[in-house]
Amino acid sequence: MSRVAAVVLAAGAASRFGSPKQRLLLPRVLERLAASPVDEIVVVEGAYRLCNSLLQGRARLVHCGEWKRGPGASLRCGLAALAEDAEAAIVIMADGPDLSPEAVARVIASWRAEGGDVVAASYGGARGHPLLAARAAWRHVPDAGLRVVEPRLVACDDLGAPGDVDTPDDLGSGTAGA
Repeated sequence: MSRVAAVVLAAGAASRFGSPKQRLLLPRVLERLAASPVDEIVVVEGAYRLCNSLLQGRARLVHCGEWKRGPGASLRCGLAALAEDAEAAIVIMADGPDLSPEAVARVIASWRAEGGDVVAASYGGARGHPLLAARAAWRHVPDAGLRVVEPRLVACDDLGAPGDVDTPDDLGSGTAGA
């Protein structure tokens, strides 16, 4: 069976949050990702150094010196660190603490059954995370990231969106259940 890795993007400056939100949210994201069918997990740091203890032994840490160029630069760093036999990568945002392991499994299963270079979960018809990038898409990641690429969507409405914590208020607003 094809190996699927995960790249967790945790390189941003978290300027709207006001402090390194990655340090707060990453353990929960990794816990949920560890319950999914990925074979390897890489976390990409950039603006802030992250402690290996945050990884809970579940992931490898990669530093991206070019993180300021955009999420695509961070994603390229993470993809380059994956094992050579990884055929696809699930892309996860470190600020989505309500990530459903079932959504990860559903997107992977859909890719294995139907293919596609970029496959993403959708909620209410809107593109969301997790997003899967097949190896063929790895060499064409722009600095803006894969959000500029049109994915094949996989409905995950019944699983709940992963959340998106941008400000401290998002932690208590029902946007994310950290």
